[in-house]
Amino acid sequence: MPVPSAAALAPGVLAAQRRAIARALTAVENGLPGAADLVDALYPSTGRAWRIGITGPPGAGKSTLTNRLVGAFREAGKTVAVVAVDPSSPFTGGAILGDRVRLADRVDDDGVFVRSLAARGALGGLAEAAEAACDVLDAAGFDVVLLETVGVGQGEIDVAEAADTVLVVLVPASGDAVQAMKAGLMEVADVFCVNKADHPEASAIVRALRQMLHLRGGDAPAPVVVKTSALNGDGVAGLVDALGAHRQRLAADWEGTRAERLRRRVRRLVEAAWRRAFWTSERREGLTRALEEVDGEERAPHALAARVLGAE
Repeated sequence: MPVPSAAALAPGVLAAQRRAIARALTAVENGLPGAADLVDALYPSTGRAWRIGITGPPGAGKSTLTNRLVGAFREAGKTVAVVAVDPSSPFTGGAILGDRVRLADRVDDDGVFVRSLAARGALGGLAEAAEAACDVLDAAGFDVVLLETVGVGQGEIDVAEAADTVLVVLVPASGDAVQAMKAGLMEVADVFCVNKADHPEASAIVRALRQMLHLRGGDAPAPVVVKTSALNGDGVAGLVDALGAHRQRLAADWEGTRAERLRRRVRRLVEAAWRRAFWTSERREGLTRALEEVDGEERAPHALAARVLGAE
């Protein structure tokens, strides 16, 4: 189903009409015809929202913490949009709805918008769908957009990099600090949050993280590490302060930050378009046939790859 023209749908988004926002998000999530034109039409009206990526391993309490952050920003008079990002289900193609259930107590708050998101067809994959969703919500006038992911894989890191500020949530006694290093989160995190602060090993993981960050070196300021208990709200005010301090640092070169994110995005879109153009159905079928002819006893992978390429 084609998307209504950008000229028809964009005014509703810019006027913060929820129906128009929902239709625009559906368009970018599914990569519907006309979605790219809509995003381009809205893009000049973006750049005001603060985009915060929230990532970390499953079970870290991200959803509860997100709810706390929503409350803190609302108390400060900010409007907030929450995008719960989840890879498409291989069975249903849908995004999980658990985060929307957890935020159900804010359903009557006009200053909060919650949406689950999966990338079912967007050029550029999940990261582009998330960034386009942020554009829609930014253009609609939300002050803060929270992007919450479900794990710490490369896809989630790519999504987090669509944000201005990246918050990594960890919990004690689960090897999360080591997992964070392996997943590359040390490179993308701006703030670390050790949740479930009442755990006896919470202070130990905070010290370990700070030591690892100190050893990392570099000219950029080391990410701040804070402790919270999302369940009872302890430490959330300090977390908001840490996030705000990072936002203030970004403000010194806000246009430069936006330009760098745009460069990464354009590169991702171009590479995705090249892949889509190259992998025609004929080429996919040809690759499958060529691979079926590979003898398992052969041990020269580069020569085999050259043979497959030559068989096109």
